Amino acid sequence: MATTKKTTKVQTPIDERETFVSLRKNFAESEQSTQEKLKVLYELQEADVAIDELVHLRGELPAEVALLEEELAGLHAKSERIGQLIEGYNETIDAANKQIVELDAEIEKYRSQLENISNSREFDSINKELENQGLLRAIAEKNINEAKMAIEDRKIDRERIADRILIREEDLKAKQEELATIVESTAKEEKTLQAKRAACAAKIDERTLSAYERIRGNAHNHLAVVTLFPKNDDGTYGDACGGCFHTITPQRIIDIASGKKLVICEHCGRIIVNPDI
Repeated sequence: MATTKKTTKVQTPIDERETFVSLRKNFAESEQSTQEKLKVLYELQEADVAIDELVHLRGELPAEVALLEEELAGLHAKSERIGQLIEGYNETIDAANKQIVELDAEIEKYRSQLENISNSREFDSINKELENQGLLRAIAEKNINEAKMAIEDRKIDRERIADRILIREEDLKAKQEELATIVESTAKEEKTLQAKRAACAAKIDERTLSAYERIRGNAHNHLAVVTLFPKNDDGTYGDACGGCFHTITPQRIIDIASGKKLVICEHCGRIIVNPDI
C-alpha cells in the first residue's frame, strides 16, 4: 500500500544582509495577507513612534545620569587607589622603623666592641661598620620622611576627590529624581504602548519583524513604515515617500493604494503603506 510523504517547508535562516527581494518573496508566500501584514506593520510603527516620543520627553536626562554614574564610579576608584597608595606608604614607614630598631641594636653592639679592641686594624674595621650602619639608618629615616610627606599629599588629593564626590552625588540625586518624575508620569501610557507593540509584533513572522527592526535601526528618524507625502486637507496623499521625500512612480502609488503589494522605497528602503487600509 503506497504512502504519501508529507513535505514540510524548510525555513531558511534570517540574514540581516538579505535583500528586499527575499522580503517581498516572504510576503508573497505568507499565509497572512499582504494587506493584513502591512496594517500590522503600520500599527507597530505607530506604537514605536509614540514610545519614542515618550522617551524623547526624558531628553538628555538618561545620558546625563549615566555620565554622572560613570564619573562617580571613576572618582570612587581613584579614591580607592589613593587609599592603597597610603597603605603602601605606611607599610614602608613600618618597615623602615623596624630596620632602624635593628640598626640601632647593631650600632650599640659595635660601639660596645670599641671598648675591647686590641689593635688599630680592628678599630678601623668596627668604625667602618658603624659608618655603614649609620648610612643605612639615615636612608631609612629619609624613606620615612618622604613617605610621610607623600601621605600628606595623597590625603589632600583624597579630600579633594571626596568633596567632588559629594557634589556629583547631589547632582546625580537631582537628575535621578527629575528622571523618575518624568518616567512615573508616563509609565501608564508607556505600559499600554508596550503592550500594543508586543501584540503587533506577535502577529508578524520573525523574518518580517527582523526586516522591520533593521530598516528602523538604519533610519535616522527610526521610521521603517511611512505613508505617501504630503497628506492633503481633503484626506488624499501626495506622490512622495514620507521618509526621504523622493517622488514615487504612478504605478507604485497604485500598488500602495491597493494595499495588496509590498512597496519599498527605492531610495531609502522604507516600507510605504496606505494608512486607510
